[in-house]
Amino acid sequence: MSDFFNDEESDGVRVIMKSSLVVIKKWKEYGTWPLEMESLMSAVAPRSPAPAKKLSEVDFRSGATLEQLSSQVSELVLLEQGEFGDQTALEVHTAKDFIFNMLGLLLTPNPLGLVQKVDQRLPVANEYLLLSGGAREGVLDLNPEDLGDYAKGADFDLDFTLLVPALKLHDRNQPVTLDMRHSPPCHSWLSLRLCDSNILSRWSICCQEENGHPIEEAEEEEEGIGKGSIPSLGPPQSLDGCYFSPTLVTDWFWGVVSEAVEELRRNPQRGIPTPDRLERNGPLATIILQAGSSRVLYDLLPVVSFRGWPAVAQGWLTANHFWDGKITEEEAISGFYLLPCCSPLGGRPDREWRLAFSRSEVQLKKCIPFPMAQAFQAAKAVLSRILARPRTGLSLYHLRTLLFWACDRLPGVYLSCPDADTPGRLLLGLLDDLAHCILSKNCPNYFLPQCNMLEHLTDSQALLVARKLAHVRSDPSEHLRAALDQAQQAGQLKKELTGSTNGHGSPGHHPANGIISPSEDKLAQRLQQLVTENPGKSISVFLNPDDVTRPHFRIDDKFY
Repeated sequence: MSDFFNDEESDGVRVIMKSSLVVIKKWKEYGTWPLEMESLMSAVAPRSPAPAKKLSEVDFRSGATLEQLSSQVSELVLLEQGEFGDQTALEVHTAKDFIFNMLGLLLTPNPLGLVQKVDQRLPVANEYLLLSGGAREGVLDLNPEDLGDYAKGADFDLDFTLLVPALKLHDRNQPVTLDMRHSPPCHSWLSLRLCDSNILSRWSICCQEENGHPIEEAEEEEEGIGKGSIPSLGPPQSLDGCYFSPTLVTDWFWGVVSEAVEELRRNPQRGIPTPDRLERNGPLATIILQAGSSRVLYDLLPVVSFRGWPAVAQGWLTANHFWDGKITEEEAISGFYLLPCCSPLGGRPDREWRLAFSRSEVQLKKCIPFPMAQAFQAAKAVLSRILARPRTGLSLYHLRTLLFWACDRLPGVYLSCPDADTPGRLLLGLLDDLAHCILSKNCPNYFLPQCNMLEHLTDSQALLVARKLAHVRSDPSEHLRAALDQAQQAGQLKKELTGSTNGHGSPGHHPANGIISPSEDKLAQRLQQLVTENPGKSISVFLNPDDVTRPHFRIDDKFY
């Protein structure tokens, strides 16, 4: 017998070696395969092919792969967040303190004499809501035509929105009259006629009677009632009206903020950020501060603050939501606001307030799956460029509304899928959702579905925006690249500004131009060390304007 057999199949095993005869003989004697044969079969059996790499799904409309889009989305989100190091954090903290201190000057006399005229109308124990992102970023439902044009990098580096309650109508269980008889959904008139005499006397300059005149003028016309008397103390018929006017409130707010900022400009203090620009944009008072190497934009908005939940939105509580089980109902409905913004359908600007649920939205954002949050951030960056000019009544707040609706509608496992394709797929879904809403001119408010937020769009406006959006949808990769370029340019401008600022004098020494300290780096390092060593504790930094070389730290109630 030859040393080798011819190649042939025998019970699925290719026998090619002479030594295999011994194994086959044993199999015939014992009727079972010995261990040697099992090893041999394993060695010579044909191997299964390696699993093929899963091909990335391709977007039918644009031809782009979802993996490529997802990669661009992740890169853009990372770039948009920027390098938020210790130094920037300290500058942002200082700018925030400046804003809060400035608002505090409107309440009580200032020992430094920065503001000569003190306005004591704001609540003493106020609760400000600070939102990350300016009003143009869609953090509030405001008419986009009034918001002004500001570009990140060219005008500012970081932006925030601050809601400043002019009235807190929940401190002493004040009875409140929300008059929705004359307004479209999501809007209301606000009557102060049931409030106590202190509130009425304090805000009489911002209230109107039924005839549209300010309260002072109406009082002058009444016989037997002296000038400056309180309507609630007069005859019953004088209780009609007392409508808190949004236009009068925003006029008053702009006046006191302007006065405070101008006084600060005339009396610059060492260690205090410098007001670079102050502009009025509709109901907003927009201020850009130079804090060290950072330009921080604040949109300040006077509002009316409420605790609890309005009866008109009770239906929202009975529906199923994506945040169920993730946060408590008390957190989701902790309060609401009235914004000084009338209906775009031609409401009464002097009477009409818009309901806003910003406090709830802050809580809901915590429950959004990370891939969906990435897609939303990228969609904002892309759409902000095409919605800027001309302003057509569509804002990024509409995109935020669609985000909440999508989270309610779609399974959580789909939105949080860890696949590399997920952010790109969700980005395209948001764009498609927005296109559908624009063409149908229908976008229900998330908290008040009976309010169609796009009802005011004309056919020509809707067609114009739909065409722009179709252009984005046909090549989303190209528009993501453009947004990436814009973010990179903004970062480069920030670095150039930092370099030019630090190029004059000693590091951190900027005369009347921000945080003036010869040891900013050491201060930031010390602050970071304290944060690391004291987890969960409240840490504050106090700078003496007359001696900025000696910072003082407070950890809880102890000073260092």
